[in-house]
Parts: sequence; C-alpha cells; structure tokens
Amino acid sequence: MKRLLVLLTTLAATLLTGCGYNDFQRLDEQSKAAWSEVLNQYQRRADLVPNIVATVKGEASFEQETLTKVVEARAKATSIQVTPATLNDPQAFARFQQAQGELSGALSRLMVVAERYPTLQANQGFRDLRVTLEGTENRITVARNRYIQSVQEYNVLARSFPSNLTAMAFSYTPKPSFTVQNEAQIAIPPAVDFSASKP
Repeated sequence: MKRLLVLLTTLAATLLTGCGYNDFQRLDEQSKAAWSEVLNQYQRRADLVPNIVATVKGEASFEQETLTKVVEARAKATSIQVTPATLNDPQAFARFQQAQGELSGALSRLMVVAERYPTLQANQGFRDLRVTLEGTENRITVARNRYIQSVQEYNVLARSFPSNLTAMAFSYTPKPSFTVQNEAQIAIPPAVDFSASKP
C-alpha cells in the first residue's frame, strides 16, 4: 500500500511538472504585472489632463467644445472600475479599452486645435505639458505592447496540447488583449488623388 501511494505521488508530481501548471502561474502573474503598468501609465495621462485643460482655458478664444470633450472623456475613462477580473472579462475589457480610446482621441483633437493658437503655442507651460503628454503616450504604447506579449504567451499555453488539458482542469481561459477600435476602417487603403495638385 505504501509503495502504491509513493508511486501515485511520484506519478502525480511528474504529470504536474509537465502539465504547465507552474507556467500558468508564472504567465498569469506576468500578465497582471504588465496590466498594472498599463494602468499606471493611463493614470499618469489622466492626471495630466486637468493641467492641460487649465492651461488651455487661459486662451480666451479657445474652442470650448473641444475642452468639454476632453474633460468628459477623462471622466468616463477614470470612472470605469478596473479589477483583476477585468483581465478575464472580454466585455469589461472592451469597455475599458473604448473609454481610454475616447480619451486618446479627445486629447489628439485638442492638440490639433491648439496648433491654431499662436499664444498658446508660445506658452512654455503648455509646451512642457505637451511634451509630457507625448512621453506618456509613448509609455502607454510600450506598456500595452508588453501586456499584449504577456497575454499572447499565456493564451498560447492555454490553447496548446497538453497544457490545454491543465487549462481546462483549472479553468484557465484565454485572456482578452488590446485590439484596434476601427479595424475594418483602417484596413481600407487611403485614396490618393493627385489630380487636384496639377496646374
């Protein structure tokens, strides 16, 4: 009986070693850490928005609608409660991603509109905030890429044989990843018309 118990224990240990259980734990923690960095960078951007809005408000004739859209997009993006469960809920993840995309779009429009205001462009505070925002957007891109890579490794493990058996046994489902919001639209090549430039 004792030998059978030792044999079963050894067999179970051997199976667990090759089943990917530890790899699931490692990759799950890796994706959580990468996600935390994404959230940190999004928070950094959200914290910049009030300073940018306050600086732009100093330009008396600045388009109020553009500022309002930025403030509303920030409010929406920061109101979404993000929990560890968000990583495993494709709908919650998509809502979060959409809100962050709206804030990115509103900030991009704000920067484009700001180009039309020379006094704002001459404002050193605004220029510093713009550089900080650009740096933050770059950090967001890097953090998102790291998250995408960690999720890809996790999902490959969850779908590959024999580790997919472990995934089924322990309910390790594939995690959602970032997607392009307007994938169908960007797949269409831009139309180029040179006839308008001819004399």
